[in-house]
Amino acid sequence: MRDTKYEIIVHIDGGSRGNPGPAAAGFTLTDSAGTQLQAKAFFLGQATNNVAEYTSLVKALEAAKQIGAEQLTVFSDSELLVRQINGQYKVKSELIRPFFRQAVDLLAEFKNWRVQHITREKNEEADKLVNQALNLGSDIENEPELAVQNQKPIRLGVLISGGGTTLINILEYIKHGRLNARVAVVISSRSTVAGVERAKNAGLDVKIVRKKDHPGVDEFSKRIEQELVAANVDLVIQGGWLCLWKIPDRYENRVMNIHPALLPSFGGQGMWGYHVHEKVLKAGCKISGCTVHFCTNEYDKGPIIVQRTCQVKGDDTPETLAARVFEQECIAYPQAIKLFAEGKLSVQDGIVKIKP
Repeated sequence: MRDTKYEIIVHIDGGSRGNPGPAAAGFTLTDSAGTQLQAKAFFLGQATNNVAEYTSLVKALEAAKQIGAEQLTVFSDSELLVRQINGQYKVKSELIRPFFRQAVDLLAEFKNWRVQHITREKNEEADKLVNQALNLGSDIENEPELAVQNQKPIRLGVLISGGGTTLINILEYIKHGRLNARVAVVISSRSTVAGVERAKNAGLDVKIVRKKDHPGVDEFSKRIEQELVAANVDLVIQGGWLCLWKIPDRYENRVMNIHPALLPSFGGQGMWGYHVHEKVLKAGCKISGCTVHFCTNEYDKGPIIVQRTCQVKGDDTPETLAARVFEQECIAYPQAIKLFAEGKLSVQDGIVKIKP
């Protein structure tokens, strides 16, 4: 069972010089933070415009499925294709019908999907790929436009107290090249939780630092700092971490936490997990979400980095709302880490500024 749900943005295009004539199909895949994951085009030989357009959709869906996408938005400048996929226009061409069925079957394998029309000028990258393939008469594949590709990965220290789902989500982003980082050390406040086993199975360096093994919070905090410094950690990620510790000066604005609500609402001591979602429902909120913020030595008071929202439904329970919020957490946390890794975050007067 996957612990993460990836949100992928797809741009597709297809074209034929002659209709039918030399044809090509292309697509780009980007994540929700705007990082390009794939950019490919395929030379099809003799084909029509419509065949090329549908081929680009099928190829893109296959690629998104392969990298583990579960939610996606597809943009196409073919109004006909968009209307047909959305059931607004019947597929009359026998030539196109097999491609249409294949695309519909592939879309059904994603949890959530949208196919939307855009104008050609907003689809420049996919259009450019198609023309390159046509000019060359061959398939092409561009390297992902990762700004951090040639930079040294930042070193993460991940603090856990439970199942380690946030840790696994981050590892998946790293594995698929969406995050230029490596987990240098995992520190768990409990020795028997599932997150410890998951971290060990992933081949990570795991340290057990229990609060009860130290005479006070100062000693507990010092031990955590020692482990982080020993691992040469650049950024500390709290992922389901439930223990109070004093953040040392050397890690000011270098410790992140994710809260399962839209801070500053529903934060503070004792507001975690089930308790947060219960309060959100009792307050009658129509929107909830998650907040990634830098940590201070006050509960949930640090500068806000990223927030994402989700709907609160009338029949929600704390459990169903938690699941929907977690989907947004799986996107927001890697996005915040990526911004840090790219040097785009600064804190001014207690407010996070994000550089373009």
